[in-house]
Amino acid sequence: MSESTPKLTHLESELNKIKSATKEMMSIVKYQLLRGKEALLESNRELALEVMHNEKRVNGYEIMIDNACENVIACFSPVAIDLRFVLASLKINYHLERLGDNAEGIAKNVLEMKTLWAPELIENIQLVKAFELADDMLNNVIESYLTEDTSIARKVFEKDKYLDAITTQSHHILAEYMRNSQVNLEQNLYLLLIHRKIERVGDLIKNIAEEIIFYIEARVLKHLKDSNKKD
Repeated sequence: MSESTPKLTHLESELNKIKSATKEMMSIVKYQLLRGKEALLESNRELALEVMHNEKRVNGYEIMIDNACENVIACFSPVAIDLRFVLASLKINYHLERLGDNAEGIAKNVLEMKTLWAPELIENIQLVKAFELADDMLNNVIESYLTEDTSIARKVFEKDKYLDAITTQSHHILAEYMRNSQVNLEQNLYLLLIHRKIERVGDLIKNIAEEIIFYIEARVLKHLKDSNKKD
């Protein structure tokens, strides 16, 4: 390090550790979702078991990041954007852990199914598209978190509406399919559950986007949404 390079303060160093750990957790969760998708579409039990095994890593990062955030608050009493960053990181950490839970839930459904789903049904309910949307949304929040560019985080909101629309349509298609055919009824119920898990993944990613905007811009979007609902 050259003499002209400013040294990081202890607080800055600890904040960087939180950001680095959160980035790693985001990467693990992204991997979990992609492997869950592959396990589902390929009916691959080995991949499903891998996802369930890796959930321990997600939980481990959750504990580590929680402890790091609490330590910064207790030892450094951060203010302004530093405090918002720590508070947002705590919530982002929680949402990421819930994302991991949903990936694990999809893997469990794969293990519980007994036969392959009809390819035309998978296509009709746009299951692959739903997974791709969720992955794209997660890429947006990862990039936004690392670059502190809130315009990227805001891309998530419109995509989440599209994901919700796909899920609603899929429910109608599956309901009609099950009314007309009693074959593999239990398997098709699993498809319904999986689609709802992907929708929940979208909601959690949207929550992460809101937290990123909060710590960078000091804007609380949740309050704005609540106000609009009352109107």
